[in-house]
Amino acid sequence: MCLLREREREMKAVGVRALNFRLNQFGETRKRFLRSFSTLMSPPSKAIVYEQHGSPDSVTRLVNLPPVEVRDNDVCVKMIAAPINPSDINRIEGVYPVRPPVPAVGGYEGVGEVYAVGSKVNALSPGDWVIPSPPSSGTWQTYVVKEESVWHKIDKSCPIEYASTITVNPLTALRMLEDFVSLASGDSMVQNGATSIVGQCVIQLARLRGISTINIIRDRAGSDEARENLKALGADQVFSESQLNVKNVKSLLGELPEPALGFNCVGGNAASLVLKFLRERGTMVTYGGMSKKPITVSTTSFIFKDLALKGFWLQNWLSLGKVKECREMIDYLLGLARDGKLQYETELAPFDEFPVALDKALGKVGRQPKQVITF
Repeated sequence: MCLLREREREMKAVGVRALNFRLNQFGETRKRFLRSFSTLMSPPSKAIVYEQHGSPDSVTRLVNLPPVEVRDNDVCVKMIAAPINPSDINRIEGVYPVRPPVPAVGGYEGVGEVYAVGSKVNALSPGDWVIPSPPSSGTWQTYVVKEESVWHKIDKSCPIEYASTITVNPLTALRMLEDFVSLASGDSMVQNGATSIVGQCVIQLARLRGISTINIIRDRAGSDEARENLKALGADQVFSESQLNVKNVKSLLGELPEPALGFNCVGGNAASLVLKFLRERGTMVTYGGMSKKPITVSTTSFIFKDLALKGFWLQNWLSLGKVKECREMIDYLLGLARDGKLQYETELAPFDEFPVALDKALGKVGRQPKQVITF
């Protein structure tokens, strides 16, 4: 009888263990089932996409993209604004040295608001404003999902037209002023392409350092207005190219010292004019070639003036592992913009009017401000 009862207890214990095992199995299955339905996803996104390289007004189109999984270390950002930069156009054309594989979403910089974060994201929260820093391709879309390390939190008080454009152009201006020639208060520098965003930033950043600027602009309709606008930003001297058709351009400097540093983003004759202003052992830094004409340097400039010619490409500088330094400078520049000490002209354009903004960025309707898409 005792043996029978002992056997019954053993059978009950086995049954309980089996039941518990099955319940555990069911629990794990249920957890996996629930996890499959609780995967964090972004909302569907609208994006400007190009599937082949070519003229941007021919190869770009608006498409609807499906939701994207937001993984543990990812951040989903709802874009607020993103500019159309010349380098964006060059990427779409297929002529920029570094470009994403096609098909690709356009855009390289911008500002957005954190929409959702993965389970392992600690430094960012929904509602934060962020920019990709260093810049990252694919900002011409309503929602962007990238790893937390891509995003840099910024102060919400900065106007969106500056927050979205602060990296490519203002940072180029800052780095060129600091990386090539050690200039002190009272020194001067010269540049062509002075009406560009970089040129405008150079004028203001130099002025903050007590450095005088000599600025060269193209001969075209509206040049008088452009001259006054640059002087309002702090330009010391502004010359059109035709005004520099003199034997000795340095005679136009007045009391300004001969510049030790020059910036060229045009090429051709405009680059030669920068070289004519430079003092002995001066340096000209080229960061663009808008005229698509080569730089011609006289033998005299090399032998008797010992001039140095160098180049600057922000992408190359950013690739040197300078993320922390980059973000510190971004915060500095955003602070200047927020305080009204760094200004440049932009035009906000709704996302659904992208084709119109693109035509303006391509120069189809004359000179226009920097186009900034708002989402």
